[in-house]
Amino acid sequence: MKKLLIVAAGIFCLQYGIAQVKVDRSKKPAAGPAPVISIKDPVILNMPNGITVLVVENHKLPKVRASFFVDYGPVKEGKKAGLLDLMGQMLGEGTTNMPKDQFDEAVDMIGADINLNAAGGSASSLTRYFDKAFNLMADAIKNPSFPAESFDKLKSMTITGLKSEEKSTPTIATRVYTALSYGKNTAQGEFTTEETVKGLTVADVKEAYKNHITPSRSYLTFVGDITPAAAKALAEKAFGSWKGKKLSLPAMPLVQNPKKTEIDFVDIPTAVQGELRVGNVVNNPLNNKDYHALLLANYILGGGADSKLFMNLREKHGFTYGSYSRIGSGRFQSLFTATAAVRTDKVDSATSEMFKEILNMRDGKVSAEDLSNAKAKYNGGFALGMEDPAKTAEYASNILINGLPKDFYRTYLQKINGVTLADIKNVSKTYFSENNSRIVIAGNASKIIPKLMKFGYPIKKYDRYAEPVVEKPLDVKTNETPKTTENISAYEIINSYLKAVGGKEEIKKVTTVSATISLDMMGRTFTGNYKRMNPDKQLMELKMGAMTVMKSVFDGGQGYQMQGPQKNEMDEQEIKEARDEKGVIPQLFYATDTAYKTDYLGTGKAGEEATYRLKVTMPSGKVSVQEYSVKSGLLLKEESTSKEGDQEVTETVEYKNYVKVGAVLLPSEITRNVAGQEIPFKFTDYKLNEGVTEADFK
Repeated sequence: MKKLLIVAAGIFCLQYGIAQVKVDRSKKPAAGPAPVISIKDPVILNMPNGITVLVVENHKLPKVRASFFVDYGPVKEGKKAGLLDLMGQMLGEGTTNMPKDQFDEAVDMIGADINLNAAGGSASSLTRYFDKAFNLMADAIKNPSFPAESFDKLKSMTITGLKSEEKSTPTIATRVYTALSYGKNTAQGEFTTEETVKGLTVADVKEAYKNHITPSRSYLTFVGDITPAAAKALAEKAFGSWKGKKLSLPAMPLVQNPKKTEIDFVDIPTAVQGELRVGNVVNNPLNNKDYHALLLANYILGGGADSKLFMNLREKHGFTYGSYSRIGSGRFQSLFTATAAVRTDKVDSATSEMFKEILNMRDGKVSAEDLSNAKAKYNGGFALGMEDPAKTAEYASNILINGLPKDFYRTYLQKINGVTLADIKNVSKTYFSENNSRIVIAGNASKIIPKLMKFGYPIKKYDRYAEPVVEKPLDVKTNETPKTTENISAYEIINSYLKAVGGKEEIKKVTTVSATISLDMMGRTFTGNYKRMNPDKQLMELKMGAMTVMKSVFDGGQGYQMQGPQKNEMDEQEIKEARDEKGVIPQLFYATDTAYKTDYLGTGKAGEEATYRLKVTMPSGKVSVQEYSVKSGLLLKEESTSKEGDQEVTETVEYKNYVKVGAVLLPSEITRNVAGQEIPFKFTDYKLNEGVTEADFK
């Protein structure tokens, strides 16, 4: 009893003492000591056909994972860009021994996880089923069947994915930045387009497989509940007799940074914010003497929410939701890049502040606390990563592939913790360029470029696919770029369209239009009505059977939108935008009503058809970029962008299959694409000047 009282008293005193400790919650707690890392060397076996086998034993769990990787390096695909990705997807579409449905069923039966990709694949399962899982992966890698129907499906899905991203401002900015940095005709700078994918065939896939999936320069890694002897037996049985093309790592030509810092601008008139990319090409192999210091320098600059870029551009100035930087590494040239998505009116200010922080790094304006926090992040992250046994195997293959010292990862944290403030300043001056940077901006040129002139950097314009935009010289009288190019003007484009659909006089006779609409989506069919009355009354209603699922009504002064039973009144901006479409055919007013502003943007393409691109600023301020056929004059496509919360949402509308209705032409198919979701409407039973009354818009 006495012992119990002593223990109780001790606990009470301890608790009381803890309660008296005052904690300053305004300061971050100090980082603990760096963890001690113990990494076991894998067993390495070499097979005669070129496969290197690595085995990392870990018997804590009854599970094994194997991965197969072919180290063929960057591949220049040219006019067949996207082929290797498509080939990698095709590896999962069945083998010569087993069609896809049977293959997938076999995987499910043993609860395995099998993934295939353009450089190999992986298999993971419980130990008792691993032999089966491994052999299924091996069969997929060695004996793909490449069925034509699967190819057509995957090719179509790839094109759909590209279409959903083609108007994304962040995607455009990154694509152009990468293409200009490396050169768009290099393995690292080229990109996949709808055009390059459309030309691919099954024969191309088979040729790509033959040239790249081979035992040469390949690594087969086993991690988990398996012995080296068992792994060797599996590898030899599955891959021992496999032969293939002998590979060599390609020699990549070195690319240079700009001789002088330049601004490369992509004009996206509909963008509501600017996408900013600032950076330069670097050489940073893993055995670089500056490698560890450079990791820390990049983290201090833009590696997280406590970095200099984030704290400046977001927390201090509120220009963006986040600003970050990254530094690439590896055997080939890579990029240092600082990024931000910024309000249009603050792109110039954000650019200035971003360079300010880069210059601060170069000037050594980094505190001991900045460096300590960065080290703590890497200490903790590295130790946490080591809890995954697969990391040991990844590190082992990295050592072999990159020619690193055997103790590279054992001494990793020692080198991280040995970095000094002088080292941070030195690598910042060496790798974060001041005078040879590339500033890529995608956004509204008319609003952003005038504010960029103050920097004194050369400004070059590019289209969305990194092709230079050649502009006509300024008019000596007006000091402006002429509105005409290729002997066409905004006025002529509008007139050509009005003539193509029936002529101004016939259009003026049309006061109302109605049609039956239908929509097939997600295996369901919707039908409904579409009605318009001059000047701006609109109705669209969709039903599934007798039930209304969507309805939008505007009576010229107010309106509402319904989805199911939920009804939302239009807000002020929605009412302004509803009034933008004045008249059944609003183009009739573009040239005569001063509330509309039109600018010719040059030529483009809608599908395979050449177009004239027309920028229309509506009375509400909303911008629409419309594409009219060079050949027929008809409107084929339009694009607009709006802001929903912190997201930029782009809507694309395509107009197809124009039909004669009375004396005018109207599109019978209108496809809307919002944030990658296609909504294909069909219009039938058009009627002009009948069946529409004021009561329809109540």
